[in-house]
Amino acid sequence: MRAKPGAILRVHLGPPGLKTETVPHPSPSGFPGGRGLAVMELFHRAHLPFDDPDMPLCLAAGPLAGTAAPLCGRAVVASVSPLTNTLLDAQAGGRLAVELARSGLLGVSITGRALVPSGLEIVDGRTMLRPCPDLAGLCTPEIFSRLAFPGEVLRVGPAAASGAALAAVVVGQRGEALRGGLGLSFAAKNLVYVAIHGTNPVPVADPARLGHAREDVLRLVAASPALAGGHGFARFGTAALLDLTDSLCMTPTRNFRDTRFAAEKMVNAPALARLFSPRRVGCLACPVPCAKIAHDGRMLPGIDALSHLTALVDNADPRLAVAATALCADLGLDPVSAASALACHAEITGEALFSSRIPGLLGDMAHGRGLGRELAGGAAAYARGRGRPETAMAVKSLELPAFDPRGACGLALSYAVSTKGGCYLRALAIGHEVLRKPVATDRFEFAGKARMVAQSENALAALESLAACPLVFLAASLEEYAPILSAVTGVETTAGELLRIGERVVAAERMANARRGFSAADDDLPARFFTEPGTPGEDFAVPAIDRQAFLAARAAYYRIRGLTPDGLPGAETAREPGRPWTD
Repeated sequence: MRAKPGAILRVHLGPPGLKTETVPHPSPSGFPGGRGLAVMELFHRAHLPFDDPDMPLCLAAGPLAGTAAPLCGRAVVASVSPLTNTLLDAQAGGRLAVELARSGLLGVSITGRALVPSGLEIVDGRTMLRPCPDLAGLCTPEIFSRLAFPGEVLRVGPAAASGAALAAVVVGQRGEALRGGLGLSFAAKNLVYVAIHGTNPVPVADPARLGHAREDVLRLVAASPALAGGHGFARFGTAALLDLTDSLCMTPTRNFRDTRFAAEKMVNAPALARLFSPRRVGCLACPVPCAKIAHDGRMLPGIDALSHLTALVDNADPRLAVAATALCADLGLDPVSAASALACHAEITGEALFSSRIPGLLGDMAHGRGLGRELAGGAAAYARGRGRPETAMAVKSLELPAFDPRGACGLALSYAVSTKGGCYLRALAIGHEVLRKPVATDRFEFAGKARMVAQSENALAALESLAACPLVFLAASLEEYAPILSAVTGVETTAGELLRIGERVVAAERMANARRGFSAADDDLPARFFTEPGTPGEDFAVPAIDRQAFLAARAAYYRIRGLTPDGLPGAETAREPGRPWTD
Protein backbone atom coordinates (compact mmCIF):
# COMPACT_ATOMS: atom_id res chain seq x y z
CA MET A 1 0.00 0.00 0.00
CA ARG A 2 1.37 3.45 -0.87
CA ALA A 3 0.69 6.27 1.57
CA LYS A 4 -0.78 9.58 0.52
CA PRO A 5 1.38 12.68 1.14
CA GLY A 6 1.22 13.81 4.74
CA ALA A 7 -0.62 10.66 5.83
CA ILE A 8 -0.46 8.75 9.09
CA LEU A 9 0.38 5.12 8.53
CA ARG A 10 -1.18 2.85 11.17
CA VAL A 11 0.40 -0.60 11.39
CA HIS A 12 -0.92 -3.51 13.44
CA LEU A 13 1.47 -6.40 13.99
CA GLY A 14 -0.18 -9.88 13.77
CA PRO A 15 -1.78 -12.20 14.36
CA PRO A 16 -3.16 -13.06 11.86
CA GLY A 17 -0.68 -10.90 9.96
CA LEU A 18 0.42 -7.37 9.20
CA LYS A 19 -2.47 -4.92 8.85
CA THR A 20 -2.06 -1.35 7.65
CA GLU A 21 -4.23 1.64 6.97
CA THR A 22 -3.42 5.18 5.96
CA VAL A 23 -5.24 8.12 7.48
CA PRO A 24 -5.15 11.36 5.47
CA HIS A 25 -3.63 14.52 6.88
CA PRO A 26 -6.03 15.24 9.76
CA SER A 27 -6.57 18.92 9.01
CA PRO A 28 -6.36 20.94 5.80
CA SER A 29 -5.33 23.99 7.85
CA GLY A 30 -2.03 22.57 9.09
CA PHE A 31 -2.38 19.96 11.83
CA PRO A 32 1.05 19.71 13.47
CA GLY A 33 3.22 16.66 13.29
CA GLY A 34 6.05 15.63 15.59
CA ARG A 35 5.24 15.85 19.28
CA GLY A 36 1.69 17.09 18.71
CA LEU A 37 0.85 14.24 16.37
CA ALA A 38 2.35 11.70 18.78
CA VAL A 39 0.36 12.87 21.81
CA MET A 40 -2.91 12.80 19.89
CA GLU A 41 -2.18 9.27 18.64
CA LEU A 42 -1.47 8.18 22.22
CA PHE A 43 -4.08 10.24 24.04
CA HIS A 44 -7.09 7.93 23.84
CA ARG A 45 -5.07 4.90 24.94
CA ALA A 46 -3.10 6.68 27.63
CA HIS A 47 -4.65 4.50 30.35
CA LEU A 48 -3.04 1.32 28.99
CA PRO A 49 0.21 -0.27 30.26
CA PHE A 50 3.25 0.39 28.10
CA ASP A 51 3.36 -3.23 26.97
CA ASP A 52 -0.31 -3.58 26.09
CA PRO A 53 -0.53 -4.58 22.41
CA ASP A 54 -2.98 -1.72 21.82
CA MET A 55 -0.52 0.89 23.14
CA PRO A 56 0.83 2.72 20.07
CA LEU A 57 4.50 3.19 19.37
CA CYS A 58 4.74 6.39 17.31
CA LEU A 59 7.30 7.76 14.90
CA ALA A 60 6.43 11.27 13.79
CA ALA A 61 8.04 13.85 11.54
CA GLY A 62 6.83 17.42 11.14
CA PRO A 63 5.20 19.22 8.22
CA LEU A 64 8.52 20.95 7.45
CA ALA A 65 10.60 17.76 7.25
CA GLY A 66 12.36 17.13 3.96
CA THR A 67 12.16 20.77 2.89
CA ALA A 68 14.77 23.54 3.06
CA ALA A 69 13.35 24.75 6.39
CA PRO A 70 16.39 25.14 8.66
CA LEU A 71 16.85 22.99 11.78
CA CYS A 72 13.78 20.93 10.91
CA GLY A 73 15.46 17.57 10.41
CA ARG A 74 14.18 16.14 13.70
CA ALA A 75 11.53 13.52 14.37
CA VAL A 76 10.09 12.02 17.54
CA VAL A 77 9.72 8.49 18.84
CA ALA A 78 6.95 8.30 21.43
CA SER A 79 4.89 5.98 23.59
CA VAL A 80 4.17 5.43 27.27
CA SER A 81 7.57 5.07 28.88
CA PRO A 82 8.43 1.82 30.67
CA LEU A 83 10.79 3.90 32.84
CA THR A 84 8.60 6.85 33.85
CA ASN A 85 5.03 5.63 33.23
CA THR A 86 4.38 9.00 31.55
CA LEU A 87 3.73 9.78 27.92
CA LEU A 88 7.24 10.29 26.60
CA ASP A 89 8.61 11.56 23.31
CA ALA A 90 12.30 11.41 22.43
CA GLN A 91 13.76 13.56 19.67
CA ALA A 92 15.68 11.74 16.99
CA GLY A 93 18.14 13.32 14.59
CA GLY A 94 19.74 11.68 11.60
CA ARG A 95 17.56 10.85 8.59
CA LEU A 96 14.35 9.65 10.24
CA ALA A 97 12.34 12.82 9.60
CA VAL A 98 13.34 13.18 5.96
CA GLU A 99 12.82 9.48 5.19
CA LEU A 100 9.30 9.69 6.64
CA ALA A 101 8.57 12.85 4.63
CA ARG A 102 9.92 11.34 1.39
CA SER A 103 7.71 8.32 2.03
CA GLY A 104 4.71 10.63 2.01
CA LEU A 105 4.24 10.15 5.76
CA LEU A 106 3.66 12.55 8.61
CA GLY A 107 3.93 9.67 11.06
CA VAL A 108 3.72 5.94 11.77
CA SER A 109 1.67 4.46 14.62
CA ILE A 110 2.46 0.82 15.48
CA THR A 111 0.23 -1.43 17.59
CA GLY A 112 0.05 -5.17 18.21
CA ARG A 113 2.93 -7.59 18.72
CA ALA A 114 4.85 -9.64 16.20
CA LEU A 115 4.83 -13.41 16.75
CA VAL A 116 8.62 -13.65 16.54
CA PRO A 117 11.40 -11.02 16.74
CA SER A 118 10.91 -9.00 13.58
CA GLY A 119 11.85 -5.89 11.67
CA LEU A 120 9.32 -3.47 10.17
CA GLU A 121 10.42 -1.99 6.84
CA ILE A 122 8.63 0.93 5.21
CA VAL A 123 9.68 2.00 1.71
CA ASP A 124 7.75 4.82 0.05
CA GLY A 125 4.84 4.06 2.37
CA ARG A 126 4.75 0.33 1.59
CA THR A 127 5.23 -1.93 4.60
CA MET A 128 6.81 -5.32 5.15
CA LEU A 129 7.33 -7.29 8.37
CA ARG A 130 10.48 -9.41 8.25
CA PRO A 131 11.02 -12.12 10.88
CA CYS A 132 14.61 -11.78 12.14
CA PRO A 133 15.19 -13.90 15.27
CA ASP A 134 18.85 -14.09 14.28
CA LEU A 135 19.21 -10.33 14.93
CA ALA A 136 17.51 -10.29 18.35
CA GLY A 137 19.95 -9.40 21.12
CA LEU A 138 22.81 -8.44 18.81
CA CYS A 139 24.70 -5.21 19.36
CA THR A 140 23.22 -2.32 17.41
CA PRO A 141 26.14 -1.72 14.97
CA GLU A 142 25.96 -5.34 13.85
CA ILE A 143 22.22 -5.07 13.20
CA PHE A 144 22.82 -1.91 11.18
CA SER A 145 25.61 -3.43 9.10
CA ARG A 146 23.76 -6.70 8.43
CA LEU A 147 20.70 -4.88 7.14
CA ALA A 148 22.57 -2.55 4.76
CA PHE A 149 19.28 -0.65 4.44
CA PRO A 150 19.40 2.47 2.22
CA GLY A 151 17.35 4.72 4.53
CA GLU A 152 17.16 5.22 8.31
CA VAL A 153 17.26 2.34 10.79
CA LEU A 154 16.00 2.45 14.38
CA ARG A 155 17.01 -0.62 16.35
CA VAL A 156 17.41 -2.03 19.83
CA GLY A 157 20.19 -4.12 21.33
CA PRO A 158 20.90 -6.49 24.21
CA ALA A 159 19.42 -4.11 26.80
CA ALA A 160 15.94 -4.36 25.28
CA ALA A 161 16.26 -8.12 24.84
CA SER A 162 17.07 -8.49 28.57
CA GLY A 163 14.13 -6.30 29.66
CA ALA A 164 16.12 -3.28 30.91
CA ALA A 165 13.99 -0.21 31.69
CA LEU A 166 16.94 1.91 30.50
CA ALA A 167 16.90 0.27 27.05
CA ALA A 168 17.34 2.85 24.29
CA VAL A 169 16.21 3.06 20.70
CA VAL A 170 19.39 3.62 18.69
CA VAL A 171 19.08 5.79 15.59
CA GLY A 172 21.19 5.93 12.46
CA GLN A 173 24.75 4.96 11.68
CA ARG A 174 26.08 7.41 14.28
CA GLY A 175 24.29 5.50 17.03
CA GLU A 176 22.22 8.19 18.77
CA ALA A 177 20.67 6.53 21.87
CA LEU A 178 17.25 7.95 22.76
CA ARG A 179 16.25 8.48 26.38
CA GLY A 180 13.23 7.23 28.31
CA GLY A 181 13.31 3.44 28.02
CA LEU A 182 11.59 3.31 24.62
CA GLY A 183 13.83 0.42 23.60
CA LEU A 184 11.68 -1.69 25.90
CA SER A 185 8.61 -0.43 24.01
CA PHE A 186 10.16 -1.89 20.85
CA ALA A 187 10.75 -5.17 22.66
CA ALA A 188 7.12 -5.23 23.87
CA LYS A 189 6.09 -5.34 20.21
CA ASN A 190 8.78 -7.93 19.41
CA LEU A 191 10.46 -5.40 17.12
CA VAL A 192 14.21 -5.55 16.64
CA TYR A 193 14.26 -2.68 14.17
CA VAL A 194 12.16 -0.27 12.15
CA ALA A 195 13.67 0.84 8.84
CA ILE A 196 12.25 3.63 6.68
CA HIS A 197 13.20 4.87 3.24
CA GLY A 198 11.51 7.33 0.92
CA THR A 199 12.35 8.47 -2.58
CA ASN A 200 9.61 10.99 -3.36
CA PRO A 201 10.16 14.77 -3.34
CA VAL A 202 8.44 16.74 -0.60
CA PRO A 203 6.08 19.37 -2.06
CA VAL A 204 6.44 23.03 -1.09
CA ALA A 205 3.57 25.42 -1.86
CA ASP A 206 5.68 28.58 -2.22
CA PRO A 207 9.43 27.87 -2.67
CA ALA A 208 10.35 31.54 -3.12
CA ARG A 209 8.67 32.56 0.14
CA LEU A 210 10.31 29.62 1.89
CA GLY A 211 13.70 30.80 0.67
CA HIS A 212 13.19 34.30 2.08
CA ALA A 213 11.86 33.02 5.40
CA ARG A 214 14.74 30.55 5.61
CA GLU A 215 17.27 33.35 5.25
CA ASP A 216 15.71 35.17 8.21
CA VAL A 217 16.32 32.15 10.46
CA LEU A 218 19.82 31.57 9.14
CA ARG A 219 20.83 35.16 9.93
CA LEU A 220 19.62 34.75 13.51
CA VAL A 221 21.40 31.43 13.89
CA ALA A 222 24.65 32.89 12.53
CA ALA A 223 24.40 35.70 15.10
CA SER A 224 23.88 33.30 18.02
CA PRO A 225 27.07 32.77 20.09
CA ALA A 226 25.67 29.54 21.54
CA LEU A 227 24.86 28.01 18.17
CA ALA A 228 27.39 29.39 15.73
CA GLY A 229 29.99 31.23 17.82
CA GLY A 230 33.65 30.27 17.95
CA HIS A 231 33.07 28.26 21.12
CA GLY A 232 29.50 27.23 20.36
CA PHE A 233 27.67 24.08 19.35
CA ALA A 234 28.72 24.19 15.70
CA ARG A 235 32.36 23.86 16.75
CA PHE A 236 32.20 21.73 19.90
CA GLY A 237 28.67 20.33 20.05
CA THR A 238 26.50 20.75 23.14
CA ALA A 239 29.52 19.58 25.19
CA ALA A 240 30.63 23.22 24.86
CA LEU A 241 28.25 23.98 27.76
CA LEU A 242 30.36 22.07 30.30
CA ASP A 243 32.76 24.98 30.86
CA LEU A 244 29.83 27.33 31.41
CA THR A 245 27.92 25.09 33.80
CA ASP A 246 31.03 24.49 35.87
CA SER A 247 31.82 28.21 36.11
CA LEU A 248 28.26 28.80 37.33
CA CYS A 249 28.52 25.93 39.85
CA MET A 250 25.83 23.93 38.05
CA THR A 251 27.80 20.78 37.14
CA PRO A 252 26.16 17.74 38.82
CA THR A 253 29.06 16.02 40.58
CA ARG A 254 29.12 12.84 42.70
CA ASN A 255 25.40 12.23 42.23
CA PHE A 256 24.50 15.94 42.68
CA ARG A 257 26.24 16.13 46.07
CA ASP A 258 28.55 18.81 44.63
CA THR A 259 28.06 21.28 41.79
CA ARG A 260 31.65 21.77 40.58
CA PHE A 261 34.05 19.19 39.19
CA ALA A 262 37.73 19.73 40.01
CA ALA A 263 38.86 17.89 36.86
CA GLU A 264 36.48 19.71 34.52
CA LYS A 265 39.24 21.13 32.30
CA MET A 266 40.53 17.59 31.70
CA VAL A 267 37.20 16.38 30.30
CA ASN A 268 35.61 19.41 28.60
CA ALA A 269 34.87 19.89 24.90
CA PRO A 270 38.28 21.37 23.98
CA ALA A 271 39.94 18.40 25.71
CA LEU A 272 37.85 16.03 23.60
CA ALA A 273 38.77 17.99 20.47
CA ARG A 274 42.48 17.68 21.24
CA LEU A 275 42.23 13.96 21.94
CA PHE A 276 39.88 12.86 19.16
CA SER A 277 40.19 15.41 16.29
CA PRO A 278 36.45 15.14 15.57
CA ARG A 279 34.64 15.99 12.38
CA ARG A 280 31.30 17.78 12.45
CA VAL A 281 28.05 16.22 11.29
CA GLY A 282 24.43 17.17 11.73
CA CYS A 283 20.85 16.59 10.73
CA LEU A 284 19.75 17.41 7.18
CA ALA A 285 18.92 21.08 6.56
CA CYS A 286 20.80 22.07 9.74
CA PRO A 287 23.40 24.85 9.64
CA VAL A 288 24.62 23.86 13.13
CA PRO A 289 26.34 20.45 12.82
CA CYS A 290 26.36 19.77 16.55
CA ALA A 291 27.23 16.04 16.45
CA LYS A 292 30.95 15.25 16.64
CA ILE A 293 32.48 12.06 15.24
CA ALA A 294 35.92 11.03 16.49
CA HIS A 295 38.69 10.05 14.09
CA ASP A 296 37.97 6.40 14.88
CA GLY A 297 34.26 6.75 13.97
CA ARG A 298 32.82 6.90 17.48
CA MET A 299 30.23 9.55 18.27
CA LEU A 300 31.48 11.94 20.97
CA PRO A 301 29.12 12.52 23.90
CA GLY A 302 26.93 15.60 24.14
CA ILE A 303 26.64 17.66 27.29
CA ASP A 304 24.43 15.24 29.25
CA ALA A 305 26.40 12.04 28.58
CA LEU A 306 29.75 13.81 28.91
CA SER A 307 28.88 15.49 32.21
CA HIS A 308 27.35 12.37 33.73
CA LEU A 309 30.06 9.94 32.62
CA THR A 310 32.68 12.26 34.12
CA ALA A 311 31.57 14.56 36.95
CA LEU A 312 28.48 12.67 38.09
CA VAL A 313 30.39 9.40 38.57
CA ASP A 314 33.61 11.20 39.66
CA ASN A 315 35.61 10.11 36.60
CA ALA A 316 38.41 12.34 35.32
CA ASP A 317 39.26 10.26 32.24
CA PRO A 318 37.68 11.65 29.04
CA ARG A 319 38.67 8.53 27.10
CA LEU A 320 36.55 6.43 29.44
CA ALA A 321 33.58 8.81 28.94
CA VAL A 322 33.85 8.44 25.16
CA ALA A 323 34.29 4.67 25.36
CA ALA A 324 31.33 4.34 27.76
CA THR A 325 29.10 6.44 25.48
CA ALA A 326 29.99 4.24 22.51
CA LEU A 327 29.47 1.10 24.58
CA CYS A 328 25.99 2.27 25.59
CA ALA A 329 25.09 2.88 21.94
CA ASP A 330 26.35 -0.60 21.03
CA LEU A 331 24.36 -2.23 23.85
CA GLY A 332 21.23 -0.11 23.36
CA LEU A 333 21.47 1.68 26.73
CA ASP A 334 20.66 5.30 27.56
CA PRO A 335 24.08 6.62 28.69
CA VAL A 336 22.64 9.49 30.73
CA SER A 337 20.31 7.35 32.83
CA ALA A 338 22.87 4.55 33.06
CA ALA A 339 25.45 6.96 34.49
CA SER A 340 22.82 8.28 36.93
CA ALA A 341 22.09 4.75 38.16
CA LEU A 342 25.83 4.17 38.63
CA ALA A 343 26.20 7.42 40.59
CA CYS A 344 23.23 6.50 42.78
CA HIS A 345 24.84 3.10 43.46
CA ALA A 346 28.16 4.74 44.34
CA GLU A 347 26.49 7.03 46.86
CA ILE A 348 24.47 4.26 48.53
CA THR A 349 27.29 1.71 48.75
CA GLY A 350 30.34 3.94 48.92
CA GLU A 351 31.91 2.04 46.01
CA ALA A 352 34.46 3.99 44.00
CA LEU A 353 33.69 3.57 40.31
CA PHE A 354 37.16 2.97 38.94
CA SER A 355 37.64 3.08 35.17
CA SER A 356 37.88 -0.69 34.97
CA ARG A 357 34.55 -1.07 36.80
CA ILE A 358 32.26 1.15 34.71
CA PRO A 359 32.35 -0.76 31.38
CA GLY A 360 31.71 -4.04 33.17
CA LEU A 361 28.71 -2.64 35.01
CA LEU A 362 27.30 -1.20 31.78
CA GLY A 363 27.63 -4.61 30.16
CA ASP A 364 25.91 -6.23 33.14
CA MET A 365 23.08 -3.67 32.92
CA ALA A 366 22.51 -4.47 29.25
CA HIS A 367 22.65 -8.24 29.68
CA GLY A 368 20.71 -8.41 32.97
CA ARG A 369 23.52 -9.89 35.03
CA GLY A 370 23.90 -9.60 38.81
CA LEU A 371 24.04 -6.04 40.15
CA GLY A 372 23.56 -4.78 36.59
CA ARG A 373 20.03 -6.15 36.55
CA GLU A 374 19.14 -3.94 39.54
CA LEU A 375 20.78 -0.88 38.02
CA ALA A 376 19.06 -1.41 34.66
CA GLY A 377 15.72 -0.54 36.26
CA GLY A 378 16.87 3.07 36.61
CA ALA A 379 18.05 5.14 39.55
CA ALA A 380 14.60 5.56 41.13
CA ALA A 381 13.80 1.83 41.14
CA TYR A 382 17.31 0.94 42.30
CA ALA A 383 17.24 3.45 45.17
CA ARG A 384 13.80 2.27 46.33
CA GLY A 385 15.00 -1.32 46.27
CA ARG A 386 17.96 -0.38 48.45
CA GLY A 387 15.77 1.52 50.92
CA ARG A 388 17.34 4.89 49.94
CA PRO A 389 14.82 6.56 47.61
CA GLU A 390 16.19 10.02 48.42
CA THR A 391 19.42 9.22 46.52
CA ALA A 392 17.69 8.96 43.13
CA MET A 393 18.19 12.26 41.32
CA ALA A 394 15.15 11.95 39.09
CA VAL A 395 11.78 13.57 38.40
CA LYS A 396 8.95 11.17 37.53
CA SER A 397 11.69 8.50 37.47
CA LEU A 398 13.52 10.18 34.54
CA GLU A 399 17.04 10.90 35.72
CA LEU A 400 18.03 14.58 35.68
CA PRO A 401 20.41 15.79 32.97
CA ALA A 402 23.59 17.87 33.17
CA PHE A 403 22.31 21.06 34.87
CA ASP A 404 21.95 21.28 38.64
CA PRO A 405 18.61 22.97 39.49
CA ARG A 406 20.05 24.83 42.51
CA GLY A 407 21.82 27.08 40.02
CA ALA A 408 18.67 28.28 38.21
CA CYS A 409 15.17 28.59 39.68
CA GLY A 410 13.32 28.50 36.35
CA LEU A 411 15.22 25.35 35.47
CA ALA A 412 14.20 23.83 38.80
CA LEU A 413 10.53 24.59 38.15
CA SER A 414 10.71 23.31 34.58
CA TYR A 415 12.20 20.00 35.73
CA ALA A 416 9.42 19.55 38.25
CA VAL A 417 6.45 20.29 35.97
CA SER A 418 7.82 18.63 32.82
CA THR A 419 5.29 16.15 31.46
CA LYS A 420 8.04 13.64 30.60
CA GLY A 421 10.12 13.94 33.78
CA GLY A 422 13.59 15.39 34.28
CA CYS A 423 14.28 17.19 30.97
CA TYR A 424 15.63 20.70 30.45
CA LEU A 425 14.49 20.85 26.83
CA ARG A 426 10.79 21.06 27.75
CA ALA A 427 11.13 24.78 28.60
CA LEU A 428 14.83 25.42 27.83
CA ALA A 429 15.06 27.69 30.88
CA ILE A 430 18.85 27.63 30.55
CA GLY A 431 18.32 29.98 27.60
CA HIS A 432 17.06 32.75 29.88
CA GLU A 433 19.04 31.91 32.99
CA VAL A 434 22.38 30.57 31.75
CA LEU A 435 22.85 31.72 28.14
CA ARG A 436 20.79 34.89 28.74
CA LYS A 437 18.76 34.45 25.54
CA PRO A 438 16.26 35.67 24.42
CA VAL A 439 15.86 37.71 27.64
CA ALA A 440 18.21 37.49 30.62
CA THR A 441 16.65 36.72 34.02
CA ASP A 442 18.06 36.38 37.54
CA ARG A 443 18.82 32.70 37.90
CA PHE A 444 18.49 32.71 41.69
CA GLU A 445 14.97 34.18 41.74
CA PHE A 446 11.55 32.57 41.17
CA ALA A 447 9.88 35.89 40.33
CA GLY A 448 8.27 35.66 36.88
CA LYS A 449 9.53 32.12 36.29
CA ALA A 450 6.11 30.43 36.33
CA ARG A 451 4.94 32.44 33.33
CA MET A 452 8.31 32.13 31.62
CA VAL A 453 8.23 28.34 31.96
CA ALA A 454 4.63 28.04 30.76
CA GLN A 455 5.18 30.30 27.74
CA SER A 456 8.43 28.58 26.82
CA GLU A 457 6.80 25.17 27.13
CA ASN A 458 4.08 26.27 24.70
CA ALA A 459 6.58 27.63 22.19
CA LEU A 460 8.78 24.54 22.34
CA ALA A 461 5.80 22.19 22.08
CA ALA A 462 4.82 24.05 18.89
CA LEU A 463 8.37 23.93 17.51
CA GLU A 464 8.60 20.22 18.27
CA SER A 465 5.27 19.72 16.52
CA LEU A 466 6.83 21.22 13.41
CA ALA A 467 9.56 19.04 14.40
CA ALA A 468 12.15 21.73 14.65
CA CYS A 469 15.19 21.28 16.86
CA PRO A 470 14.46 22.87 20.26
CA LEU A 471 17.91 24.48 20.27
CA VAL A 472 16.77 26.88 17.55
CA PHE A 473 14.85 28.58 20.38
CA LEU A 474 18.23 30.07 21.39
CA ALA A 475 18.21 32.13 18.17
CA ALA A 476 14.81 32.22 16.44
CA SER A 477 11.17 32.08 17.50
CA LEU A 478 7.72 31.17 16.23
CA GLU A 479 7.62 34.59 14.54
CA GLU A 480 10.22 33.26 12.09
CA TYR A 481 8.75 29.77 11.78
CA ALA A 482 5.13 30.77 11.10
CA PRO A 483 6.05 32.17 7.63
CA ILE A 484 8.07 29.01 6.92
CA LEU A 485 5.08 26.81 7.73
CA SER A 486 2.84 29.03 5.61
CA ALA A 487 5.24 28.80 2.69
CA VAL A 488 5.48 25.00 2.87
CA THR A 489 1.78 24.24 3.36
CA GLY A 490 0.18 27.14 1.50
CA VAL A 491 -2.04 27.80 4.54
CA GLU A 492 -1.46 31.12 6.27
CA THR A 493 -0.39 30.59 9.89
CA THR A 494 0.59 33.08 12.59
CA ALA A 495 2.90 32.79 15.58
CA GLY A 496 -0.12 33.17 17.84
CA GLU A 497 -1.81 30.17 16.24
CA LEU A 498 1.34 28.12 16.70
CA LEU A 499 1.50 29.09 20.37
CA ARG A 500 -2.09 27.95 20.75
CA ILE A 501 -1.14 24.62 19.20
CA GLY A 502 1.73 24.30 21.68
CA GLU A 503 -0.58 25.07 24.59
CA ARG A 504 -2.95 22.31 23.47
CA VAL A 505 -0.10 19.81 23.15
CA VAL A 506 0.99 20.44 26.73
CA ALA A 507 -2.64 20.29 27.92
CA ALA A 508 -3.12 16.92 26.22
CA GLU A 509 0.07 15.56 27.78
CA ARG A 510 -1.05 16.79 31.20
CA MET A 511 -4.45 15.16 30.79
CA ALA A 512 -2.95 11.87 29.65
CA ASN A 513 -0.57 11.80 32.62
CA ALA A 514 -3.45 12.60 34.96
CA ARG A 515 -5.25 9.53 33.63
CA ARG A 516 -2.14 7.57 34.57
CA GLY A 517 -2.32 8.84 38.16
CA PHE A 518 0.10 11.77 38.09
CA SER A 519 -0.60 14.85 40.22
CA ALA A 520 1.19 17.65 42.08
CA ALA A 521 2.99 15.08 44.22
CA ASP A 522 4.91 14.09 41.07
CA ASP A 523 5.65 17.69 40.02
CA ASP A 524 8.50 17.91 42.50
CA LEU A 525 12.25 17.67 42.91
CA PRO A 526 14.40 15.34 45.02
CA ALA A 527 14.58 16.60 48.61
CA ARG A 528 18.35 17.14 48.38
CA PHE A 529 17.87 20.31 46.37
CA PHE A 530 15.80 21.91 49.14
CA THR A 531 18.07 20.95 52.03
CA GLU A 532 21.67 20.97 50.74
CA PRO A 533 23.44 23.95 49.11
CA GLY A 534 25.56 23.58 46.01
CA THR A 535 29.30 24.14 45.82
CA PRO A 536 30.00 27.89 46.16
CA GLY A 537 31.76 29.89 43.48
CA GLU A 538 34.63 32.29 44.05
CA ASP A 539 32.34 35.24 44.73
CA PHE A 540 28.83 33.77 45.02
CA ALA A 541 26.96 31.12 46.93
CA VAL A 542 24.66 28.42 45.52
CA PRO A 543 21.97 28.09 48.17
CA ALA A 544 19.52 25.26 48.56
CA ILE A 545 16.25 25.98 46.77
CA ASP A 546 13.72 27.82 48.93
CA ARG A 547 10.93 25.24 49.29
CA GLN A 548 8.17 27.77 49.91
CA ALA A 549 9.22 29.94 46.96
CA PHE A 550 9.28 26.84 44.76
CA LEU A 551 5.78 25.79 45.86
CA ALA A 552 4.47 29.32 45.27
CA ALA A 553 5.96 29.32 41.75
CA ARG A 554 4.47 25.91 41.05
CA ALA A 555 1.04 27.12 42.25
CA ALA A 556 1.34 30.15 39.94
CA TYR A 557 2.26 27.82 37.07
CA TYR A 558 -0.86 25.74 37.77
CA ARG A 559 -3.04 28.86 37.68
CA ILE A 560 -1.52 29.99 34.39
CA ARG A 561 -2.12 26.54 32.93
CA GLY A 562 -5.72 26.35 34.18
CA LEU A 563 -4.90 23.43 36.48
CA THR A 564 -6.30 22.68 39.91
CA PRO A 565 -4.12 23.14 43.02
CA ASP A 566 -3.38 19.41 42.72
CA GLY A 567 -1.93 19.96 39.26
CA LEU A 568 -4.86 18.29 37.51
CA PRO A 569 -6.67 19.65 34.44
CA GLY A 570 -9.57 21.97 35.27
CA ALA A 571 -12.86 21.90 33.41
CA GLU A 572 -11.75 24.35 30.69
CA THR A 573 -8.38 22.69 30.21
CA ALA A 574 -10.01 19.27 29.96
CA ARG A 575 -12.05 20.38 26.97
CA GLU A 576 -9.01 21.60 25.02
CA PRO A 577 -7.73 18.39 23.40
CA GLY A 578 -11.20 17.72 21.98
CA ARG A 579 -11.25 21.03 20.12
CA PRO A 580 -9.87 21.55 16.62
CA TRP A 581 -6.14 22.14 16.53
CA THR A 582 -6.59 25.41 14.69
CA ASP A 583 -9.44 27.81 15.38
